[in-house]
Amino acid sequence: MCGITGQLGGNQGQGLEQTVRRMADTLLHRGPDDGGVWMDEAAGIALGHRRLSILDLSPAGHQPMASASGRFVIAFNGEIYNHLELRRDLENIPSPHPLSQRARGVVSWRGHSDTETLLACFEAWGIEKTLGNAVGMFAIALWDRETRTLTLARDRMGEKPLYYGWQGDTFLFGSELKALKAHPAFRADIDRGALALLLRHNYVPAPYSIYEGIYKLPPGTWLQMRPDQRDAEPVAYWSLGEVAERGVANPFAGSDEDAVDALERHLGAAVRGQMVADVPLGALLSGGLDSSMIAALMQAGSSRPVRTFTIGFDEREYDEATHARAVAKHLGTDHTELRLSGADALALVPQMPSMYDEPFADSSQLPTHLVMKLARQHVTVALSGDAGDELFGGYNRYFLAPKVWQRVGWMPLPVRRALGAGLLALPSGAMNRLAGPAGIALPGDKAHKLGRRLREMRSIDDLYVSLVSEWPNAAGMVVGGHMPPNLLDARERWPRLDDPVARMMALDGLTYLPDDILVKVDRAAMAVSLETRAPFLDRDVIGFAWSLPMHMKIRNGQGKWLLRRLLDRHVPRELVERPKMGFGIPLDAWLRGPLRDWAENLLGEDRLRREGYLDPVPIRAAWKAHLSGQASYGYRLWSVLMFQAWLEGL
Repeated sequence: MCGITGQLGGNQGQGLEQTVRRMADTLLHRGPDDGGVWMDEAAGIALGHRRLSILDLSPAGHQPMASASGRFVIAFNGEIYNHLELRRDLENIPSPHPLSQRARGVVSWRGHSDTETLLACFEAWGIEKTLGNAVGMFAIALWDRETRTLTLARDRMGEKPLYYGWQGDTFLFGSELKALKAHPAFRADIDRGALALLLRHNYVPAPYSIYEGIYKLPPGTWLQMRPDQRDAEPVAYWSLGEVAERGVANPFAGSDEDAVDALERHLGAAVRGQMVADVPLGALLSGGLDSSMIAALMQAGSSRPVRTFTIGFDEREYDEATHARAVAKHLGTDHTELRLSGADALALVPQMPSMYDEPFADSSQLPTHLVMKLARQHVTVALSGDAGDELFGGYNRYFLAPKVWQRVGWMPLPVRRALGAGLLALPSGAMNRLAGPAGIALPGDKAHKLGRRLREMRSIDDLYVSLVSEWPNAAGMVVGGHMPPNLLDARERWPRLDDPVARMMALDGLTYLPDDILVKVDRAAMAVSLETRAPFLDRDVIGFAWSLPMHMKIRNGQGKWLLRRLLDRHVPRELVERPKMGFGIPLDAWLRGPLRDWAENLLGEDRLRREGYLDPVPIRAAWKAHLSGQASYGYRLWSVLMFQAWLEGL
């Protein structure tokens, strides 16, 4: 894993190398082992790189790296899991083949890094075919010295980040915003439309960033740029939506047992491919289905105990450590557990703005970073169970939303709105306290959430959009704000899937997964120089998952049916069968307790008015209701707090 950055065009001169080196050095946490800068001042291009050595620890893996012919120079972040297969394909090109002349001379390998493999593939096959053949996670900056063209590319699902944009006459790019901000041409103008998206989703979705004129390269796309070209647009080389449509149109036709066998084959191959490393490797184990599945397959393919890691919290309702310990004991892994207090997580709060560069408001960012920090003390690479929910139907909304719509969808809209208003009139705090002894978790909060949804929805798609939105009038809360064009509001761009649950899963895979989950994991891990890998995001696993009929994902009101059946082969069911917990923190209680003064300072009415970005009226009303216990708005307020904390650190 690494960090990449650079510039094209703009002012040249003796300071160019120092500028790009300074940009690269902001990414030291992503690549503490090595660094370099390559530049062609006459062409107006400079590439910077920071290296975390995973494959080929020798100087032969140094970047930026030139191809064998010298035509291409690359700065590459990521891992190409099938790079040895790609090497064999290159070496076996028959001599009469039109590619053989271009490939000649590129198979005399200098080392065994996947970076060198990529360059050889670009030489032989060109850019688009190479991207289509590469299996892995990556962000790439590739300079073609022959055509004087810069190509940026990002992996299929967006595991690795890549920002870009023009600032004046300079085109900047980098793995994180902090690298771009280190350039003297950078203008830190806040995009108020992106701020509205943050309040709606708790993250800023691609292609936007919090800064005007700076964008995230969407997953599965590449962008070609020349110094005299300012209007280039990303081009897709792979589409999750198309994979989903194709899978649903050509469903898996085997039996249940056939499906379990096929999943074990595909996921097992992905796990084995992602266990290749020249450094210590382990797994993040929460004790839930997804992480237990990955750890089980890792251990099944290993001759010695796999290292596994988990953290536990003092708050029992947020603590999964006991479950993880039981799974680790059954599998025979070398397990490390660290117990933490709320104070340990709270101490991280001031670090979040700098860790994420732009405001990011998934509060599970705190425990995620803590488990990454624990793992990094022992390994350099860790496999995770991310994306199991989106691919195999794990989120509660996939089976609860259809139930809700079935029960209320027949009602006329005015009736639904009246019912919603009635639910909102009930004091959620009192309902929570009364139902506590009965063992019902936060019924008042759930009643209020349902009430808000009932007032807004005209269809099950409306219900989904409401479920994945926090502030209902996010654009109206931003002074001078607007809601930019985005996928959730452009239903004509949604994958063409008849099943509303399939649509939800596909949309989560296109939005929430790359822009929330994978951002959270990447920044939390790279802050401590840990590489994470997600076998569920393997290209073949994704294609297989989307070919499965829905009854193999959700059955009898329970998600991840097929994953559960495969895990039955490795772990006793009683060790993992329990209600989904997620990886959260007691945010509502913390904001009423140890974080109250910190939050009050950031949410002060005078301060909000003086800064001029947010309307204090709805924010102060939500804060007052939260403190009084009338409602629990912790997750809603967290987006405002993360923006305010980020703004304070500018």
